[in-house]
Amino acid sequence: MADVFSFDAVSEVDLQELDNAVNQAMKEIGQRYDFKGSISKIELKKATKELELISDNESRLTAVVDILRGKLIKRNISPKALDLQKLEAAFSGTVNQKAKIVSGMPMEEAKEIVKKIKDSKLKVQASIADEKVRVSGKDKDDLQAAMQLIRSMDLKVAVQFNNFR
Repeated sequence: MADVFSFDAVSEVDLQELDNAVNQAMKEIGQRYDFKGSISKIELKKATKELELISDNESRLTAVVDILRGKLIKRNISPKALDLQKLEAAFSGTVNQKAKIVSGMPMEEAKEIVKKIKDSKLKVQASIADEKVRVSGKDKDDLQAAMQLIRSMDLKVAVQFNNFR
């Protein structure tokens, strides 16, 4: 039996699930009556890890974003994984918006997690490694409490837990 247990708190997005959510959103946009004759679409650029949302006007673009968020939630992807950029006017009256896919834990968020864990007086150690926070301790119950603490924090990124051993 191991004497030290650990887990990693990470912020990552499964690109295949994201691709499936985009495809489902595009299918719904194609079938909805309020999008008849519209040029609304969502493009996933895996190489740059960003989405491009295009529509006729701002209200339709807002509806496209809402549809996409709904599909992300159904696929267990947090809407916090999308960093929506500024709305831009494009050619012939259309509007487009880029959305960066947040992947990797930003340093300030990682520092906030480590500080909160240390302030909680749990018997665990938290350290920052690459773009993740490694939490280790001798008792699994303390690790579960640390997970609950991290989940309760209001972070700007979505947090998942992996490498629980």
